[in-house]
Amino acid sequence: MFVKTLSFAALAAASIASAADLPTISAVGSKFFFSNGTQYYIKGVAYQLTDQDPLIDKKQCTLDANMMADLGANTIRVYHVDPTANHDDCMAAFANVGIYLFLDLDTFDTQFDQALPYWNQTQLSAFEAVLDAFHGYSNLAGVFVANEAMTMLNGSDTAPFVKAAIRDVKSYRQSKKYRNIPVGYSGADIPTLRPMLQNYLACGSNAADAADFFSLNVYEWCGKSSFDVSGYKQLVANATGLQIPIFISETGCRIPKPRTFDDQGSILGPDMENTWSGAIVYEWIEEANDYGLISYGPTVDPTSNTAALDGYPRSGTPSPVSPDYSNLKSHWATLHPTGVSLSAYSAQAATLTPIACPSMTPNGWAVNPTASLPSLGQTLDLAATSTGGLGGGKPSSTAKQGAAAAMKPASVLRGGNEVAGMGISLICVMLGFLFWL
Repeated sequence: MFVKTLSFAALAAASIASAADLPTISAVGSKFFFSNGTQYYIKGVAYQLTDQDPLIDKKQCTLDANMMADLGANTIRVYHVDPTANHDDCMAAFANVGIYLFLDLDTFDTQFDQALPYWNQTQLSAFEAVLDAFHGYSNLAGVFVANEAMTMLNGSDTAPFVKAAIRDVKSYRQSKKYRNIPVGYSGADIPTLRPMLQNYLACGSNAADAADFFSLNVYEWCGKSSFDVSGYKQLVANATGLQIPIFISETGCRIPKPRTFDDQGSILGPDMENTWSGAIVYEWIEEANDYGLISYGPTVDPTSNTAALDGYPRSGTPSPVSPDYSNLKSHWATLHPTGVSLSAYSAQAATLTPIACPSMTPNGWAVNPTASLPSLGQTLDLAATSTGGLGGGKPSSTAKQGAAAAMKPASVLRGGNEVAGMGISLICVMLGFLFWL
C-alpha cells in the first residue's frame, strides 16, 4: 500500500545514522541544524490521536510513521503526553523513517491562564517530568512551554510568565546536563500581539532568559491566494532581524475545500526559506473539525465504540483523505530547500545580536521591556501595575479551575482557528470605528 521509498529528509537522516542514533537538532542563530551540519527544514503534521498520549502504541505509531514517510513528512507535533508511560517503541518507529518530534510540555491542568497568569512549581515540575521522559531520544527536535497562551487582545500580561517558564526549563535542562534541546513557544496569530510577542521572547542581553525558537499558528493563506495577498509577506517582514529560528507550528485552512496547501511553495521556497524554517500542517487524523489528512475508517456511533472520539476512529490502518493528502504530498515532493551549511553559517551566527525588546503601546502591548521576569511562584497582581503587575503567592482556586476549564484537547481546540482569527480582526476594526466616532 505504501510507497517503498522514504521522503527526501528521511533518506538523508537514515543514510547518516541508524534509527536509534539520528542526528540531533540544535538552534544556531536564526536557523535549525542537524548535528551533521546541514540545515533542518520542517515538513510536519500535528499528531494527537487521543486526548492524552499518542506515543504509546507501537503498532499504530509504525502504521502512521510509514504513511507519513510516504507523505513526505519529517516532523510531527504532539500536544499532550503521559510522562510516566514508555515511549521507546513509538519514538523508534518515527526515527526509523527519519521523523522528528516537537513536543508540548504542558498538560491539561498546567497550561497558562491568561485571565490571571501565574508560574509555579507545580507547572515547572510537570514540564520537567516530560523533558525527563523525552530528552534521551535523538529525534526530539524541540519543546514548547505553551501553545496559544495569549489569545485575547489584551493578553500580553501573560508573556512574562511564558518567558519565565522558558528560562526555568532551560535552566533545568542545563542542570541535568541534557543536550541543548531547543525550548520555545507556539503563538496564536493575533495581530495586536505580533511581532511584539516574538521579539519579547527573543530579546534581552541574557540568552539564558530567551526562547531558543519562536513559532506561530498561521491560518492566513486560504484557498486561492499568494505570498503577497495572504499576509505571508508581512510574516517575513516581521521576522527580519530575529536572531532565533522561527517556523509555522500550525497551518492549513480547511475552507474553502479542497485543501490545496499552496502556501508550502512559499514557506519552503525562495519567498521564505531564508527567514522561516518550515511548517507543521494541522492535522493527521480526520475528525469532527474536518482538518484530517487521513482517516481510520468511516464514522461510528460513539456510544457503541469507546475507541472512537465523537464517532471518529482513532486507530487502525490510515487511509488518505482525498484530495487533501495527495495535494500536500505533491507539494512536498518538489520542495527540498537546502539552506546553508553550519560551517558556512556559524561565523555569521556569532555576530547576531538580540532583537530589541518591544516598547509598550496604547491599548496593545502592555509589557514593560525593562521589568524583571516573574520568579517561580508569582502570579499577576492586577492592582500592582506600578510594580509591573507581579505579586507573590499561589493562584487562587478559581484561577486554577479557569486554567483547567480553558484547556481542551488540541484536536477539539483547533477546529476553527481561521474563523477565530477573522473574528478577532473584525473586533479590532469595530473598536477602531467606535474610537473614531
